[in-house]
Amino acid sequence: MTPPLLTIANVTQSFEGTRALDGASFDIGRGEIVALMGANGAGKSTLVKILSGVLLADGGTITLDGKAFRPRSPAEAGRAGIATVHQSTDVVGIPGLTVADALMLGRFADRNSPFFLSRKTVRREAQAMLDAVGIALPLERDFADLPAADRQLLAIARALSAHPQAEPPHLLILDEPTASLSAAESRRLFTILLRLRQDGLAVLYISHRTADLAALADRAIVLRNGAVAGAFARPIDFSRAIETMIGRPLAPPSAGLVRPRGVAVLEARQLRLGPDAAPFDLTVHAGEVVAVTGVLGGGKSRLLSTLFGVHPLCAGTIHLDGRSYRPRSPAQAIAAGVVMAGEDRHRSSLMPPDWPGHALKSTISLPHLAAWSYAGFLFGGRERREAETAMARLSIKASGPDASIWSLSGGNQQKAVLARWDAAPSRLLMLDEPFQGVDVGARAEIIAAIRARTNRATLIATSDREEAEAVADRILVIDQHSLMADDHPHPADLQGTPAPLPEGRPHDRAH
Repeated sequence: MTPPLLTIANVTQSFEGTRALDGASFDIGRGEIVALMGANGAGKSTLVKILSGVLLADGGTITLDGKAFRPRSPAEAGRAGIATVHQSTDVVGIPGLTVADALMLGRFADRNSPFFLSRKTVRREAQAMLDAVGIALPLERDFADLPAADRQLLAIARALSAHPQAEPPHLLILDEPTASLSAAESRRLFTILLRLRQDGLAVLYISHRTADLAALADRAIVLRNGAVAGAFARPIDFSRAIETMIGRPLAPPSAGLVRPRGVAVLEARQLRLGPDAAPFDLTVHAGEVVAVTGVLGGGKSRLLSTLFGVHPLCAGTIHLDGRSYRPRSPAQAIAAGVVMAGEDRHRSSLMPPDWPGHALKSTISLPHLAAWSYAGFLFGGRERREAETAMARLSIKASGPDASIWSLSGGNQQKAVLARWDAAPSRLLMLDEPFQGVDVGARAEIIAAIRARTNRATLIATSDREEAEAVADRILVIDQHSLMADDHPHPADLQGTPAPLPEGRPHDRAH
């Protein structure tokens, strides 16, 4: 038998007395796509950091291509043939750099590269990197203006285009690569990965999306509490894999159950999100969860950000609880009772780890400081009490209210963001891609928390149809910045209303 490309044997890693990895052992063969599954906090990210040279393991051995492998930096791991694309793409570039510059960063830092590179050369080599993996991006666009999906594609293109002085990638590690990609972009990525697998590239693929894993993975390895709890060959039994991952049977979904809905909270008429977009109507009721889904760039995020006052409304009227509503800033939206958690929580909802205010309690209290304080002093213990309440109600796993938000897993971070907007009354809660990087167990808990609130309306934007089905009472489809026919209507809407128009045609009726 051909020896495996990578062998991980009894790897351990501890942080302040907590075992993140507890004897993890498995191997990956050449030309094989292995899914690494596990709940948030199971040890996946720690293992990735060890393989990519960010951390040194406390114990155990790793063998790469028959040789001992113990990288002491990401550069050393890259030279050995390990290419890693992390879940957060903030480190891929910085504002002021173009896409071409961000693609070429590794080569700029290489001492063997020419001291001077013309703009023409940078563009030519950056375009060659994109062409090699079949990705199209605007080379002169500022990195700061790139949506999350394009940042992810940029990171993948750069990881797969090693400098000639480095080893070609033997192993590509992808951590939640489709979390911000549309279905079409995901399919394009899958095509690239399957072609690279045929060329002998091994892939360690981390995702909470079972549809991704079913399309790609040859095997699935399940981590729980830092150790391998199960291994599943193709065809993967995901029900068993998920139960192995979370250590219990998965609770049945609560979405899909018809619930009575309250008064109309949000009523939008003849809304235009852009000068060339078709007008549409939208109504969301108290106690109702409405999901908006569609292709990347179709207008999901634009709709939410317009309702939140980030972008101006081109045309139309909006009423909130029967009163005219036209916010010109997020502050005005929040004052009116409209709150929102943005697509990338690391950029939009969390304070950086070296800044004040990165504690769990501060993450929850941040938008409420003015209401919870007097003359610059917080009212006695309000911040801590709200954090303790949130930890109990949402099952946030943290050492306490003072724990850094960055020490929490992705699912617990997202629970803290949700707790922020549960800490004060609101009429409309908007969540943009709320399940990115969240495991199925935490996702079920977040869905339950969202649906438990019947005194407000909830509008969710998601590119994942499976997520929309799991959380929503109604599902709307948006394309070209206009809502299409209701894809999953409430029973009350089926009485005396016209039949939905074919998908792809905007319409003007209220939902």
